[in-house]
Amino acid sequence: MGPDLETTTQTHANRGRLLQILGVGFGLAVIIGNTIGAGILSTPGTIAEHLPNPWLFIGVWIAGGLYALLGAISIAELGTMMPRSGGQYVFAHDALGDYAGFIVGWSDWISTCGSSAFISLIIAQYAGVLFTGLVGKSTMLALAIVLLFGFIQWRGIRWGSGIQNITSLLKALAFIALVAACFLLGGKNSALASAAPEAPHGLNLLVAMILALQGVIYTYDGWTGVIYFSEEVRNPDRDIPRSMFGGVLSVIAIYLLINLAILYVLPISEIAGSDLALGKAAQVIFGENGDRIFRSLMILSMLSAVNACQLMATRVLFAMSRDGLVSTKAARANKGGTPTVALFFSTLVAVLFIVTGTLDQVLAVVAFFFVVNYAISFGLVFFLRRREPDRRRPYRAWGYPWTTGFSLLGSIAFLVGAAASDTRNSLYALLVLAASYPIFRLSKRLAGRQ
Repeated sequence: MGPDLETTTQTHANRGRLLQILGVGFGLAVIIGNTIGAGILSTPGTIAEHLPNPWLFIGVWIAGGLYALLGAISIAELGTMMPRSGGQYVFAHDALGDYAGFIVGWSDWISTCGSSAFISLIIAQYAGVLFTGLVGKSTMLALAIVLLFGFIQWRGIRWGSGIQNITSLLKALAFIALVAACFLLGGKNSALASAAPEAPHGLNLLVAMILALQGVIYTYDGWTGVIYFSEEVRNPDRDIPRSMFGGVLSVIAIYLLINLAILYVLPISEIAGSDLALGKAAQVIFGENGDRIFRSLMILSMLSAVNACQLMATRVLFAMSRDGLVSTKAARANKGGTPTVALFFSTLVAVLFIVTGTLDQVLAVVAFFFVVNYAISFGLVFFLRRREPDRRRPYRAWGYPWTTGFSLLGSIAFLVGAAASDTRNSLYALLVLAASYPIFRLSKRLAGRQ
C-alpha cells in the first residue's frame, strides 16, 4: 500500500504552507498558458516542409493532439493518487525512490527554467522590432520580464494564479481573433481549395511522418501543467481530471484552428520552411500592418507562458527540497503560499540562462528528458496498478491498459526517432544521465547536513 495521502499532505502543508485555493479555471489557464507558446509560431513551417500536403499536414496535428489527450487520461490517474505539488517528480519519487525522482525533478526544473528564459528572449526580440528604442536591448528586457513575474509570484499564489488566468484568457482571445480574421479576410490562396502537392512515398513518407510528429509533440508539450499544483487545488479528485481534459481539448482546438487558418490563407508551398507562418498569413490579410499586429499578439500571448513556467519550476524545486534531495531551505513558503527560496533559485537560473547565452545548448540536451519523463509516468500507471492494486484512485484512467499502453509506446517511438535524428544531443543527454548519480549523492549529503 502507498503512504497515507491525507497524513502526508497535511505534513507537507504544515511544512510548506501551500494554499489550497486553486480551481478548474486556474488548471485550464496554466495548461493553455504553458502549452501555447513559441512552438506554434515556427512548427507549422517545419511540418509543411516534411509533409507538403494539406491533409497530411493537418493529420499529423490531430495525431499529436491524440497523443496528448491519451497521455492526459493516464497522468490524471497519477495526479489524483498523489495530490502533491511538484509535477511528474512526485510520481517518480513516490514509486521509484530518491534517485529516479532526482533525475525527473532536476531535468524538469532545469528545462522549465530554461523555457522561461527562452520565451522571455523571444518577447524581447519581438518588442525590439515594434519599438526602435528597444533595439539591441533584448537581454535587458528579457531579464526585466523574468524578474517582474518573479516579483508578482513572490506576492503569493493568489497573485500568480490571477495573472495566469488573465494572461491565458487574453492569449486565447488573441489567437481566436487572428484565426477569425484569416477565415473572414483570407482564402484567395487557400491550400485546401487547391490540388494537393505530391507527398513523400514509402520509406520517405514514414521518416517524414516521424520527424513531423516529433515537432508536433514538442509543440503540444505543457499539457501536464495542473499537476505541478495538485495540493493547491481545492478538489484534486475532481478538478485535476477536468482541468487536464478541458485544457488538452482546448489546446487541440486552438492548434487545429490556427493551422487550418494558415492553410486557408497561404498555399502549403509558402508555409513550408517558414519560421513564422502565422505571421506571414497576418501580412497577407493586414498588409504592411500585418507584422506589427502579429508581433503584438504574440507578445501578449507569450506572457502567460513565462508566468506558468516560473510557477511550475518553483513547485518542482519546492517538492525536491521537501523530500530532502536538495537544500531543505527551498521548502519554505511565505504567507501568500509561495515557496520563496525555490522561487529565488528558479528565477536565478532563468536569469543565468539569459545572460550567459548557454540556453540553446542546455535545452537541446535536456529536451530529451521531457519525453523520458512522460514514458516513466506512463510506465508507473502499469507498475502501480500491479504493485498497489488497492491504493486509493479517485480517478482511474479510461480505457486502461490500451490508452496508457498506446501513450507509452508513442513515447518510446518518439525517443527512438529523436535519438536517430539528433544523435549528438541524445548522447550528451545520456552522459548527463551518467553524471547525475554523483551529483545526486552530493546534493543529498549537503541537504542532510542542514
